[in-house]
Amino acid sequence: MDTSPIFEPVEIKGLSLRNRFVMAPMTRYSADPRTSAPTEAVADYYARRARGGVALIISEGVAIDHPSASSDRRVPALSNPAQVAAWKVVTSAVHAKGGLIAAQLWHVGRARTIKNAPFPDYPTLSASNLRSRVPSPRGGPYARPKAMTLEEIYEVEKAYGRSAALAREAGFDAVEIHGAHGYLIDQFLWKPSNNRNDNYGGSFEKRLNFAVEVVEEVRRSVGDDFPVIFRFSQWKQDDYDARLAKSSDELERLLLPLKMAGVDVFHASQRDHAQPEFAGSPLNLAGWSKRLTGLPAISVGKVGLTVDFLGSLKGKESGLRPLDALIEQVSRGDYDLIAVGRALIADPEFVLKVKEGRFGEVIPYKSSMLERLY
Repeated sequence: MDTSPIFEPVEIKGLSLRNRFVMAPMTRYSADPRTSAPTEAVADYYARRARGGVALIISEGVAIDHPSASSDRRVPALSNPAQVAAWKVVTSAVHAKGGLIAAQLWHVGRARTIKNAPFPDYPTLSASNLRSRVPSPRGGPYARPKAMTLEEIYEVEKAYGRSAALAREAGFDAVEIHGAHGYLIDQFLWKPSNNRNDNYGGSFEKRLNFAVEVVEEVRRSVGDDFPVIFRFSQWKQDDYDARLAKSSDELERLLLPLKMAGVDVFHASQRDHAQPEFAGSPLNLAGWSKRLTGLPAISVGKVGLTVDFLGSLKGKESGLRPLDALIEQVSRGDYDLIAVGRALIADPEFVLKVKEGRFGEVIPYKSSMLERLY
């Protein structure tokens, strides 16, 4: 198997990446619960993957500077000097191993439980007062949300900008805005979770306004030269078969306004990167993103695994899946980068082993691996 295409260096928005591998963002609930700041163990965890050859690490979701953003004190945040100082330890550790790192900015919206939330008395905010139809994967129901007022929308947009600026101060090389998987931004985008009748709901274009304004605020906060990634998905926690865009035309209507607002890279989340997105074309969601916008794209989903994300949640164990489809997609130029998630939790040297022709030595993923940070 010729793996050279996935090890070619690439430059994206001034970032020189040594290969095409990205570590996907994965919540690990490992921040100090007293401060919601990353620990030295978190720094070691990310540095180990950088040492293993990953070009760009996208951090676990980082709660933005708003009391409604997080549902767990163990989720790291970016809202104060102490958290910035702790993140500097993380970014320095990654840089010391030759890697780059982006902060994923996160607001969970209605996907919030309050038992362990840092601000349990603060209301849960969403596009609408519609409650999630699924229980929290960590047990118990999600809190009932309130529809955000225009003032709250403005406050949250400003919070995204503040946290983006703090990410740059903390030494991150880029930021990623989490607009996928049924969290706050996606709750505005997805019609079944948005029943507003103002400028943030109703038509396709109005449901996009919140996302566009968040991107614009982040861009103003970090400047023109700092990479901004936007992660989106068709599937939601509420509905694995959901579709924001049912055709390439609809996907173009979604992505072009975000590009104009300041997005540099699209991170298109799929449950399986090898699956075509629309009939009549081999392109997956990232491939279509690149074709429609002309921007670099990151693909993700089931890389090196025989079981998808949903299967893992149900406790199914995974074997090793060949990388043939991935190599073919990158060789064609469908997209630029591939994000690896669970396979990198299992084996920090996943990338190195692939490069050295030792794929058979990769440690398979097991759900029990989530129980500790390694």
